[in-house]
Amino acid sequence: MTLLARAVAPPGELLDEGTITRILEPLRGRFTGQKVLVLIPDHTRTLPLPQLFRLLADVLSDASQLDFMVALGTHPPMTDEHIRQILGLTEEERQRKYGHIRLLNHEWADPETLVSIGTVTQEKVREIAGDRWHPTLGGDVDILINRAAVEADQIVILGPTFPHEVVGFSGGAKYLFPGISGADMINVTHWLGALAGVRGTIGIKDTPVRALIHEAATHLRTPLTLIALVVQGQGLGGMFVGDHLEAWSAAADLSSERHIVWVEKPYRFILSAAPPMYDELWTAGKAMYKLDPALADGGELVIYAPHLEEVSVVHGRYISEIGYHTVPYFLNQWERFDHVPLGVIAHSTHVRGDGEWVDGHEVPRVKVTLASRVSPEDCARLNLGYLDPDSINLDDYANREDEGVLLVRKAGETLYRYRGEQ
Repeated sequence: MTLLARAVAPPGELLDEGTITRILEPLRGRFTGQKVLVLIPDHTRTLPLPQLFRLLADVLSDASQLDFMVALGTHPPMTDEHIRQILGLTEEERQRKYGHIRLLNHEWADPETLVSIGTVTQEKVREIAGDRWHPTLGGDVDILINRAAVEADQIVILGPTFPHEVVGFSGGAKYLFPGISGADMINVTHWLGALAGVRGTIGIKDTPVRALIHEAATHLRTPLTLIALVVQGQGLGGMFVGDHLEAWSAAADLSSERHIVWVEKPYRFILSAAPPMYDELWTAGKAMYKLDPALADGGELVIYAPHLEEVSVVHGRYISEIGYHTVPYFLNQWERFDHVPLGVIAHSTHVRGDGEWVDGHEVPRVKVTLASRVSPEDCARLNLGYLDPDSINLDDYANREDEGVLLVRKAGETLYRYRGEQ
């Protein structure tokens, strides 16, 4: 299966509903009488999900069973009410018009929900990793995936593509690994991304982690169809439906045009405002990832998130233990941290940025400060700077690019990159 349909709006414009409906139409009747599993993102991704849910539910109405599963990775489970909210459904619609559709969470930590579909050998991981290989990546990787993916007759992935700190560009088979996978794939993909570094990964199409994800996907026998979205604002600038490799590739190409802002000179100070959809630092860290490549050596980035009170519901215990540090900090004293999941260590290094290990001490490239409801004492324990969010007036930082100061009012999806490191 190649691309079944595609549409790209001119820059600054959005696809209208008629066009979106037309792009989805080739799927009508394609899965008649089959069990279809649709994978969707949670609330930490921007897309017109209520509109797309209704259109896709209509197109797939002749499936014998239709399930929508939130590809959470290790994000906290969503309540039934929260899932209904992100789909834009009233309680009456949920019970009547869409009562036949099951709405599911991926449960990565429950072994009963997972099944092994094969192994990526250590030799293969090493080949894919290339010069990013490090023994801390471990041995063979068990490809555990939610058993619903194996029990379905067809899988449809519906999700946006943005520059991404772990894989280069999000979307596509990332909704399988780590989206609905077990801990092994989650950990090895994130740690491999950390070894490559955010600045060496984000906004780059062909990365070792993307190759590893695609390798794992070859072990899944259930046919895949991808609806790859390129989001602009609250609407769609592009849409590609068909083979998951081809549709993702086209979406990544368009995302590289629409979601990257090239800067001519790196900034010494960036105020990066994380929107409320990032309700814990585990996801609000994107306010750092997307701006790190535009931050000068020795500069400071402030993650401004006055709504944020939680570091991580799922992983907070480990993060409190290890704090936020650079890759060399961990590699040079690995015996202290080898009990911590690799995905957690990867998150720590992504937020903290690059650095070096000099004479037994960590030397970070930049300073990272948190302006949130996390206390000054906790920030100090986490190895992050603290700034009182109530002391910040965003407008004080606006229009100061000539001074080396950048304000980003909604950070986390658009990548800013210094052209000199292109």
